[in-house]
Amino acid sequence: MKAVRFHAHGGADVLRYEEAPDPAVRPGDVLVRVRACALNLLDVWNRRGVVKLPLPHISGADVAGEIAESSDPDLPAGRRVMLQPGLSCGHCEACLSGRDSFCPRYDVLGSQSDGGYAELARAPRANVILLPDTIGFVEAAAFPLTFLTAWHMLFTKAGLRSGEDVLVLGAGSGVGQAAIQLARFHGARVFATAGTDEKLARAREIGAAEVVNHHTQDLPAEVRRLTSNRGVDIVIEHVGEATWERSVKCLTRGGRLVTCGATTGYKAGIDLRFLFSRQYSLMGSYMGFKGELLRAAQLFFAGHLVPAVDRTFPLQDAAAAQTHLEQGKHFGKVVLEA
Repeated sequence: MKAVRFHAHGGADVLRYEEAPDPAVRPGDVLVRVRACALNLLDVWNRRGVVKLPLPHISGADVAGEIAESSDPDLPAGRRVMLQPGLSCGHCEACLSGRDSFCPRYDVLGSQSDGGYAELARAPRANVILLPDTIGFVEAAAFPLTFLTAWHMLFTKAGLRSGEDVLVLGAGSGVGQAAIQLARFHGARVFATAGTDEKLARAREIGAAEVVNHHTQDLPAEVRRLTSNRGVDIVIEHVGEATWERSVKCLTRGGRLVTCGATTGYKAGIDLRFLFSRQYSLMGSYMGFKGELLRAAQLFFAGHLVPAVDRTFPLQDAAAAQTHLEQGKHFGKVVLEA
């Protein structure tokens, strides 16, 4: 098969479009003919060598395509599918209780295993989600990881209730656009930040009631003004060190901040007097549970959620696609088409 691999860590120039062995299908696995694979910043960090990976390596967590090989009679060749990107053992206490992202062996497709930057990808049968004919492969690939992450942050962690105010940092990111749509659909008033007028306009189009330019405006002051000095109930944070202090200042008393990333750095602090006196809740979140993605997918298939796709690239142009992602000018997902 053709695949995009890297044999050493480094810049986007280490990505090679080349022949690679077809994945060996093990018992309980399926082989998917990849039609589209969405990029995530995780791909960039893996390429740079933030974590140790087996080399050569094929990245790509978000896969949509058709069944190429399966021992399951309910999954004949040609069946349209997308893949749940979280990999777990399936038999530990966490997995059996439906909390698979707490599995000690939890991984993401395309991290320690090869992923979807290829014509073929292998995955466990349990990770297969059937696609309706009305859903395109590009849109399907753009959905799983970010909507799963946003769902887990908003509902499982923060316990979002209808009528609450939610601040979403980085509206143009994959998690940002997903969180805006999910919060708005479930009855929240959404505030979103971005760094350009174009991204702010897009944030409004997908459900943000109010927007703030985090480069030119004082975020806490704007949030206080827009909420009559109350602050927001929930902050969805994934930027990290650069926005942490401002994010905390945007919370109302009893507010909840959930973070899933540290793109700009991992060092963050807080005055403990404000933490306990204002009764804030600060929570970490990583990916989510298979059952959560299935619930989110029902809304997607019904047309209530529409993943924002910024650009598509052919598989052989994966280096250009990752460069585009790293430049941060995108709104929504960047997707490879195989």
